[in-house]
Amino acid sequence: MQAIVVNDYGPPESYALADVPIPEPGPGQIQVRIAAASLNPGDIVIPSGAYRAQAPLTFPHVPGNDFAGTVTAVGEGVTAYQPGDEVFGHAVPRALTAMAGAHPSLTTGTLAEYAVFEAATPFIAHRPASLSITDAAALPTVGLTARALMATAAPQAGETALVIGATGGVGTTILPLLSQAGVTIVATGHHADEDLLHKLGARTVIGYDDEYPAAIDVGLNLVLPTDRLQRAAAAIRPGGRLFTITFPPPRPEMIARSDIRFKLVLDLDGQFGGMAEVATLTPTVTATYPLSDAVQALTSFAHNHTVGKLVITL
Repeated sequence: MQAIVVNDYGPPESYALADVPIPEPGPGQIQVRIAAASLNPGDIVIPSGAYRAQAPLTFPHVPGNDFAGTVTAVGEGVTAYQPGDEVFGHAVPRALTAMAGAHPSLTTGTLAEYAVFEAATPFIAHRPASLSITDAAALPTVGLTARALMATAAPQAGETALVIGATGGVGTTILPLLSQAGVTIVATGHHADEDLLHKLGARTVIGYDDEYPAAIDVGLNLVLPTDRLQRAAAAIRPGGRLFTITFPPPRPEMIARSDIRFKLVLDLDGQFGGMAEVATLTPTVTATYPLSDAVQALTSFAHNHTVGKLVITL
């Protein structure tokens, strides 16, 4: 089969399209013919070597964790799926097993014609007929993250939320949820993206370097390293909340505020729901690429400003 292959730690420019053996499912696993897969930061960060000490990769490594496709074989003990089932979901490289949750969803890599997944996880589900293949591939990681943020932050009607990095996959997925909850949204992004952000629910769009308005009730950081949130913290009202999905893990001394809640949101166990709940959300897909152009897509994703989700189709 063809797959995007990483042969050593390095940037996405060093990835290649290559022929590799089709992975076979073991006990408790399913084999899926991938129809589409979307790009995520982990597809670049993990092969860069940033987490080499915590999760060393075995090469060749196939990146990719979000997918939609068709079950082609099932391993011993699998009863929830059978060949021909349309499925979608989220999984992480097997190298990250130690960092996965109680119900880990592991994969051989979704930027490939076939991939193998653990079947007994809430992070994989049957794809509803109402959810297109492209949207199903775009949703898993950003949908899980958006749902976890909404559940943890618990924004209330009438509150004001600052969304830092609103043009990314998570941002474009969570803006409609905040708007539906009656929240006034201040979003950061490029001015060229203002029309899209307003359409998704933002009341105000400001540049990344613009001054944040004061008296924000809840801040959602989707892009900045957690130790660079001093300016955002200063905009939060006393008793407010500041949540991040980035690393390093938050520490009070990072923001010099003891009167606000400062928390990392990372749902490794599906505490806030799995794919069945994510299927009700709507992603923003701004570009699709064939597998043959996936290295180009990954390189652009790494170095250029991208909006919403990029999807690889097979």
